[in-house]
Amino acid sequence: MDQTLPTSGTYVCHGITWADGAPRLLLAPPYGEPLIHAVVMGRRLAYQVNGAGRWCTGRYRFADRVRVEAVACPEQSPAETGGQCAVCTARDEFRFAHQFHSGGHVPDALAAYMAQPHWLYLATFADGTTKVGTAAEPRKRSRLDEQGALAATYLAKSPDGRTVRFAEDALTRRLGLTQTVRAAAKLKALANLRDLARVRAAHQQHLDRAAEALAEMNIPVLLEPWTPPAEGDLLRAGGVERALYPHDPREGEHGLTVLACTGSQVLATLDGDDLPYLLDLGALKGHRITLGPQFSSPAAAVQSALF
Repeated sequence: MDQTLPTSGTYVCHGITWADGAPRLLLAPPYGEPLIHAVVMGRRLAYQVNGAGRWCTGRYRFADRVRVEAVACPEQSPAETGGQCAVCTARDEFRFAHQFHSGGHVPDALAAYMAQPHWLYLATFADGTTKVGTAAEPRKRSRLDEQGALAATYLAKSPDGRTVRFAEDALTRRLGLTQTVRAAAKLKALANLRDLARVRAAHQQHLDRAAEALAEMNIPVLLEPWTPPAEGDLLRAGGVERALYPHDPREGEHGLTVLACTGSQVLATLDGDDLPYLLDLGALKGHRITLGPQFSSPAAAVQSALF
């Protein structure tokens, strides 16, 4: 759904989502109102962070047998373990998904969700780091879009969520592939990107090894390439001047216009400054922000990452 980025008001930020097929800033209004999925590409995002506290980012609920959707915390309570309050944690049946294949409690709705087809994928980032991951059929596209990878391939299609997680763990054990990549590492790698040659070489190397390992496990290999979203083309273009944003987006005032987005990382310009800056809007998750045209970033005197 396309919604205009609000120009005023105070919200709890849930970060960036690609659930609607393009990057949206996910904002929780007060008083239990529905979440806002606001378009950020080409928009000026001007905000002030209110305090250093973290606030609950709600939970996921099952919209039907095969889809989940984000729900805001009705009380906007302070965050506790995992970025949620105790009430939202207790009501979040999807939280058991990551341990689904290891036994333990499985709510009926989660069991139905996991019974649908899932995909196994490899994703490679700007420094060549490659991770293995999984995605349910309805999340096949958005799950990879939100990763911020520069190259990715769907390795195999599994009949259910349990089988695909066993395959994921097997590739981690056999090949040493990670299942997580820190946002800070993704951002730093993008800042140092010169061209895609290293990324493509690393991805192909891991792809060959993963395909061989899957074949040895008698798992059919598909090797379906993922097409990166056009919103990130400028970020993936080696040689495009960029610098790391010199301010902490989680405190103070900021004003920036988003030029490109991959995952939660964006390339943006500041008022009166033509040099594009890299920052991670995912860092705002759980922070309470006030939007308003009067806010702007402090002056920045930095060198670009490319010389």
